[in-house]
Amino acid sequence: MQLTTLDWTLIAGYFALALGVGLWASKQAKTDSAGYFLAGRNMPWWLLGVSMVATTFSTDTPNLVTDLVRQQGVSGNWAWWAFLLTGMVTVFVYARLWRRSGVLTDISFYELRYGGRSAAFLRGFRALYLGLVFNVLVMATVSLAAIKLGGILLGWPGWLTLLVTCTITLVYSVLGGLRAVILTDFVQFFLAMVGSVWAAWWILDLPEIGGLEGLLSHPSVQPKLSMLPDLTDPDAWIPVLLIPLAVQWWSSYYPGAEPGGGGYIAQRMFSAKNEGHAVGATLLFNVAHYALRPWPWILVALASLVVFPDLESLRVAFPSIAEDKVGHDLAYPAMLSLLPSGLLGLVAASLLAAFMSTMSTQLNLGASYLVHDVYGRFIRPDASERQRVVAGQLATGVSLVMGAGLGLTLTDAGQAFQLLLLLGAGTGGLFLLRWFWWRISAATEIAAMVISLAVAAYFTWFHEAWGMPELEAWEKLIWGTAITTAGWLASAWMLPSEDPEVLRAFVKKTGVSGPGWRPYLEPEASVHRGGSIGSGLLQAFMGSVAVYAALLATGSWLYGETGMGCCLTVGSLLAGAGVYLVHARTQPSAA
Repeated sequence: MQLTTLDWTLIAGYFALALGVGLWASKQAKTDSAGYFLAGRNMPWWLLGVSMVATTFSTDTPNLVTDLVRQQGVSGNWAWWAFLLTGMVTVFVYARLWRRSGVLTDISFYELRYGGRSAAFLRGFRALYLGLVFNVLVMATVSLAAIKLGGILLGWPGWLTLLVTCTITLVYSVLGGLRAVILTDFVQFFLAMVGSVWAAWWILDLPEIGGLEGLLSHPSVQPKLSMLPDLTDPDAWIPVLLIPLAVQWWSSYYPGAEPGGGGYIAQRMFSAKNEGHAVGATLLFNVAHYALRPWPWILVALASLVVFPDLESLRVAFPSIAEDKVGHDLAYPAMLSLLPSGLLGLVAASLLAAFMSTMSTQLNLGASYLVHDVYGRFIRPDASERQRVVAGQLATGVSLVMGAGLGLTLTDAGQAFQLLLLLGAGTGGLFLLRWFWWRISAATEIAAMVISLAVAAYFTWFHEAWGMPELEAWEKLIWGTAITTAGWLASAWMLPSEDPEVLRAFVKKTGVSGPGWRPYLEPEASVHRGGSIGSGLLQAFMGSVAVYAALLATGSWLYGETGMGCCLTVGSLLAGAGVYLVHARTQPSAA
C-alpha cells in the first residue's frame, strides 16, 4: 500500500481545516472560565449533540467493534449497545437536573449535594483522579490506537503520528477552549461519517467480497450474522446479553455512559442554552451513536473475515507489525489498506479526526477539573478569571504530554481499562440514586470508593493467587457490583446523613422530588419541575425501544429480512411517537 499525492493532499487539507476552524473559534471565545470551559453556556442542542457523537467515536472505536464481531459475532456488540439504557435515562431524567444545578463541572456537584469536609475531600480527590489518572489513561488508550493507525495507513512511526495530530489539537484546544472543541467536532463528525460509509461501500464491492449478497452468503460470515446471541446456550447469552442489559449499564462508570450523566456528557449539558437544549443534545447523541453509526463498521468487520480469516493471515499481510500488536482489532485498519487512492486519504483523515476530537474533549474536560475543582477551590480561591483560563491552558498542555507519552509506552491498554471498569463496578447505582434519596451522603460515596477499590484489587491481583477458582470478566463484574452496592447501601443507613440545611438548599436549587426527598419537600413541591420521575422513566424506556428497534431494523434490511425490517421499523416509529406524546404532556414548552 502506498499513499499517493492525492491522499496526502486530503490529509493535509483536513489538518489545515481543523486548525483553521479552531483558530477562528478561538477569536470568538470568551476570556472568563465559564466561557473557556463551557463556551459561554449558550450552545444549541444540535451542535452539542453532534459534538458528543464525535467525541465518543475515537480511533479505537471501529477497531473494538471489529474485534467483537470477529470473535463473538454481531451480537457481541451488546457489550456497548447496552449503554443506551444509561443514555436514555440521562436524557429524560437527569439532563434537566444537571443543567439546573448551575455547576461548572460535574465534580463541583459534590459541594452542592453534600456539605462539610467530606464533600470538599470528595471534590478534590475525584478531580485529581478523573482529571489526571483516569483522563490520562483514556488519552493513552486512544493514542495507542492512533499509533497503530498511523503505522498501517500512513507508514509513520508512533511519535510522528502523535506529534502532528496532538500539536494541532493542542493549538485549538488551548486557544479556543470548549467552543473551539465543539466546532471542530462538528467538522470531524461529518468527515468521519462520510469516510466510514464510503469505505464500507467500496469494500463490499471488492471482487473477493462480491457485494452485500456475497458477503452474507460467505461460509466464514454466516455464523457471525445474528444480532442476538444463541438463546439456547447460557454460556452465550448470559455474558453477551443478560449481564450488559441487567447489570452493566447501571453499575459501571464508562466514559460517555456514566450512570446519571457525567464527564464530557455533563459538560456539554452545562454549556447548553437551557434545559430544553440539554435534553435535545443528549437525545440526539444517543440516537446517532447507537442507531446511525454502527453498521458501516460492522459490515467492514464481517468483510474482514473473508479477506483476513484469522490472525495468521494478518501477520502474513503485515509482517512489520509487532507480534504483540497483532489482534483481531487490527483487521479494521487492515481492510482500509485495500482502499483506492483518494478514498484512502479521506478515510485516514477521518480516523485521525476521530482521534483528535476525543483528545480535545478529554483535554478540556480534564483541565476544567484541575482548574475549577483543585486550583480554584483549594490552591488559589481568589484567582482571577484570567488566571483560571491561563491555568487551564497550562493544564491542557501538561495533560496532553502525559497522555500521549503514556500511549507511546503502552503495548496493551486493555488490562488497565478493564481494571478501571471493575474499579467502578457497583458505584453506578449510587450515582443514579444520589439525586433522589436524601440518606446518601458524602460519607456514603467515600465508602463506595473504598469498597470498590478493595474489590477491584482483590479480583485483579489476589483471587486466583490465593487458589480460588478462575472467574470470567462478567462474573467479576457481578461480584464487584453486588459487594460494592451492598456496602454503600449499608453505609447510607448507618452513617450520618448530610446537614438538613444542605439538603433543603439542594432541593430548592434543582427542584428534585419524589419519595426519597419527602422530609425536605415543600408542601406544593410534590411533582418534579418539568415532569415526574415516572414519566421520565417511561420516556427513557420507550426511547430505548425506539432506538434498539431502529438499530435492529437496519440490520434486518441489510440482511434482506424484509418482514422483520418492516415490523421493527414500525415499532421504532410507534415508540418514538410515544416518547413525543408523553414529553408534550409532561414537559414545559420552554425551559
